[in-house]
Amino acid sequence: MISDNKQARLKGLILCGGKSTRMQQDKSQLAYHGQPHWQYLLQLLQEFVPEVYLSCRQEQAAQFREYPHIITDSVDGAGPSAGLLSAHAAQPDVAWLVLACDLPLISRQSLAALLQARNPLKAATSFNSHFNNSPEPLIAIWEPAALAVLQQNFATGKNCPRKTLLGCDVLVLENVNVMEQFNANTPAEMQEALQQLTDAPPPIPPHPQNTPSSR
Repeated sequence: MISDNKQARLKGLILCGGKSTRMQQDKSQLAYHGQPHWQYLLQLLQEFVPEVYLSCRQEQAAQFREYPHIITDSVDGAGPSAGLLSAHAAQPDVAWLVLACDLPLISRQSLAALLQARNPLKAATSFNSHFNNSPEPLIAIWEPAALAVLQQNFATGKNCPRKTLLGCDVLVLENVNVMEQFNANTPAEMQEALQQLTDAPPPIPPHPQNTPSSR
């Protein structure tokens, strides 16, 4: 819990450091919305938080060189915990609004709901995952308290952000737009997401003044 009721500064974090083994191509570069998906997520987050960082492995950094705010993994380990903990190590007093790069259907509606409900006295604010009825760790606001617990768990070989949230005092929300939490990790799931986007009304594009070139 954050001491003295002080609300931590909130920044955005896009997790791009996965190896995309099942997708067979870098998920952050897929163009669901006519541009690399990391750029689409960046524009979404820039509407809500003043600073957004990309989390990636060291060998990926060159492909994001057009964007200045990058946190490369400083923690050994696979999976999203490495990105979360590297961000926490770089800026330990910051709360992070986290998005994974494999969320093709996410829109500003879910982010607005998450931010409106944020309780900084909780360890995190998250949506319930209807896929496994537990907190969704990769569309969530991680307060420093939750990241400190993840750090402790990671040191003992417990490498699962979801299990960390299950052991914390988390505000869990029901998302009325549940399909926005759909993860596309395989070519078949990518095609399913593209079909969903084809069948749905086009999303309102992010504000043009928040494009990467203007930062």
